[in-house]
Amino acid sequence: MAYKIKSKKVKEKKTFVVEQGSEYDKQANKFLKETNTTFKIRFVKHDKYFPDDKESRDIYRFTLMKNGKTYSGTFGQSIAGSEKKEIPSAYSVLSSLGADRFEGSFQEFAGEYGYDEDSMNAYKTYKAVQKQNEGMKNLYSEQELDNLSEIQ
Repeated sequence: MAYKIKSKKVKEKKTFVVEQGSEYDKQANKFLKETNTTFKIRFVKHDKYFPDDKESRDIYRFTLMKNGKTYSGTFGQSIAGSEKKEIPSAYSVLSSLGADRFEGSFQEFAGEYGYDEDSMNAYKTYKAVQKQNEGMKNLYSEQELDNLSEIQ
């Protein structure tokens, strides 16, 4: 599978072929095919991604397109993947989106994931997850979202 990556520093489009042979990659590619979804990803920058990051990592912008609708977001590559200059696979992004699905109150979210209910960072994370959930619901049916959450 080829991914088109735009590099702001070079200001040219590059196409990279990413090895897609694992069972996990096959599950992700099957999901994309069955839902008629196009997946694009491009490098944005190398920087700290999470609030508690001590090291920088590669940050990408991904877009999922289906039936004229799109959902875009950012994805922070692992530190090890960044050091190896690995481009995140569709599996990496989709499994993250599926795992982040949460419906419930902030108090339930904090309890489920071990956050302090008095933490502003925890609340910001909760709001980001809620926003992501809404974007994904706009793109996929409930059954498709359930299928997505099984890609792991």
